This record gives sequence, C-alpha cells and structure tokens, in this order.
Amino acid sequence: MGVVVIILAAAYGAATGLGLPRAAYRLAVEPGEPWRTHCPDGHPLQGWFGRTPCGRAPHGPGGAGWAPAVVSAAVCAGLAGAGGTRPEAGVFVAVAPVLVLLGIVDLAVHRLPDVLTLPLAALTAALLGVAALLPRAAGTWRGALLGGAALGAAYLVLFLINPAGMGLGDVKLALPLGVALGWYGWGVWAAGAFLGLLYGAVYGLAALLTSRATRGTGFAFGPFMAAGALTGVLLGGFGA
Repeated sequence: MGVVVIILAAAYGAATGLGLPRAAYRLAVEPGEPWRTHCPDGHPLQGWFGRTPCGRAPHGPGGAGWAPAVVSAAVCAGLAGAGGTRPEAGVFVAVAPVLVLLGIVDLAVHRLPDVLTLPLAALTAALLGVAALLPRAAGTWRGALLGGAALGAAYLVLFLINPAGMGLGDVKLALPLGVALGWYGWGVWAAGAFLGLLYGAVYGLAALLTSRATRGTGFAFGPFMAAGALTGVLLGGFGA
C-alpha cells in the first residue's frame, strides 16, 4: 500500500509540475507590474495551467523544461513516503506544487506573490482542520494554527529588524510553512524553522566565498524556507 501511495503522489506531482511553467511565467514580473498576458512572441496566454506556447519561453521564467515536474514529483513522493496513508499526508502532497511554483517565481524575480502565499496559508490551515477530524491523524489543528502564527510573527520581527535582508513576501510565506510545521508539534516546528535559516545562511556564505555575491547582494530566500519546512515535515512524518 505504501508503495502505491508514493507512486500516486509522484504521478500527481509530475502532472501538476508540468502545468506550472505557464503560471510561473505569468507571475514572474517585477513588483507593480501586471501579470503577463502574452508570451515573448506576442501570443495571448490562455489560463494559468500548462506550458508556455512560444518557442522562446523555455529560456525565461516558467520555461517548459522538465525541472518543475521532476522537483514536484520528488517532493510529493517524499511527503507521501513520510506520511503514508495518514490524512495530513494528503494535505501536504496537495499543496506541495504551490511551493514549487513559489520557488520558481522567487528565483526568477525575488518575489513571492500574495496571490499565492496568502491563499496557500488559508488552504493549508483549512485542509489540516479537516484532516484533524479523520482517523489516524498524527498532529493537531491547534498546533498547526499556533505554528503558523508563531513563524509568521518570527519572520515579521526579522523583517522589522532588517528590511533590506528580508521581504514581506517571506513573512507571508512563513504563515503556511508554520502551519505545516506546527501540525507535528513544536519540536518539528523549531527544526523546520531553523533549517530554513540554516540553508539560506549556508548558501549566502558559499556565494560570498566563491565571489558570486557581495555582502549587499540579495537572493531568493523563499526556496530555502520551503526546503527547511519540507525537511521538518519529513522528519515529523517519519517520526509519527
């Protein structure tokens, strides 16, 4: 049964990942600019799910490569392997492709759109609320809500201390990540929160040591936050 669940989750991740390039291309714009409605060759983009139709699109944000599908499939398979048939595993697998999409956009334009982060927080909290009512649930909805509020508040403090080093998009992304981490308790929450900061710090230090960045160079922090939260959820799932 476990292998079947993992295969199904990987298939879901791959299928949704194949549809992410169009949304990523449309959302990867600078702050204040409208979402893209046309591909680089001028053709209108219909809908938000699918590949971008123009030949030059794969070389820009949201290109039609296989990377989003591979990453999404791997993440969903890992979450299914950790959570098994417990109801929260279905929630984490369901929302994982949105994190992949956010990572693509953040890497492209250093931006985490509110149209994704805030609904993701509400959706994750609502789905975990349903999961808490089902048999075999291994976490608590109260812990999830408190975790989201706590991680959001922690990142808000970091933003107020150093606005140049932390964006409001990171603060908003902390809400759904904190909800997911809080589900398994404060130990998992602390591990995921710390690992997100650690991953980002290691990357920043490596960039400095290899002269690929200076002390004032900014980089996309959202993917590291998501990676830390994913690690924490995996630890919590296997532990449960």
